[in-house]
Amino acid sequence: MNMNRPESHPQGQRVARRDFVKLGGAVAAGVATPGLFDPRFAHAAESSAVTAETVVGELYASLSDKQKKAIWRPFDHKDRRRINPNWHVTSAVIGDDLFSDKQRTLIDQIVRNITSKDGYERLVQQMDEDDGGMENYSIAIFGEPGTDQFQFEMTGRHLTMRADGNRVDKAAFGGPIVYGHGEEWPKDNLFFYQTKKTNEVFQALDPGQRKSALLKKAPKETAVQLQGSGGRFPGIAVGQLASDQKELVESTLKVLLGPYREEDVDEVMAILKESGGLDQLHMAFYQEQDMDDDKVWDIWRVEGPSLVWHFRGAPHVHAYINIGVKS
Repeated sequence: MNMNRPESHPQGQRVARRDFVKLGGAVAAGVATPGLFDPRFAHAAESSAVTAETVVGELYASLSDKQKKAIWRPFDHKDRRRINPNWHVTSAVIGDDLFSDKQRTLIDQIVRNITSKDGYERLVQQMDEDDGGMENYSIAIFGEPGTDQFQFEMTGRHLTMRADGNRVDKAAFGGPIVYGHGEEWPKDNLFFYQTKKTNEVFQALDPGQRKSALLKKAPKETAVQLQGSGGRFPGIAVGQLASDQKELVESTLKVLLGPYREEDVDEVMAILKESGGLDQLHMAFYQEQDMDDDKVWDIWRVEGPSLVWHFRGAPHVHAYINIGVKS
């Protein structure tokens, strides 16, 4: 993975939300979307069996040669493996005149179909607050939809999302993903609920366990390479916990995965099971940057042979997920 520094908006371009076209009665993949990027409307998963990858294929088929030149890349392109909290995978943003209204609706449909209802609403709000809306994010299509290897990717400020239909073997979400939020007051952050849930595990530990789990300094936030079975992981081993504590870890993991579609969650659990299950995970909490000095640890990490979930909640959220089988 290429861990590069954040980049500014491509070509200094930013699309004002008030200038972005709002669609009325537009239909994508058989699902009416009467208000583009508006979470008030029913989530696609509740009304359509069409997958995100099907919609990616429809989007790809609609591209002109000019559009393909702007957003299409070979599947093995280096940018597909890049991870960063603030970057643009291509220079064309969704709100550009390059795309038609129907194509923007298809893009919205893809995002709806790779998220849960709550995840879609939460991420749309994050994009609105962090960079003026989804229209200011960029997309790329790697490879050709309909073949064995292709992937849709959307990136921008505090977000990297993917849709690959499990075509990247034993790599959940098709590769590393990123989420975040620029709100610096922890309790107002869109993802503070994850910190609260994770800290329930810490509160359930006895004094000796807390000593193992609580560390002073966190690793670099982009240090999320998978280590495999021979890795060394920070914090306390879940396998050392009592059964009720393990149940709390399991419920925490379900909360963390809540924003994503069921197929991707199922793939995560299958990968986790293959690498030894929950017992192989470790959980670490970090004393540095404890916002409000309240001992609700704002930086935490869940890691095992096939999973890294690094959450940096201070001074604002940068979170990195990498789940797969090390090759």
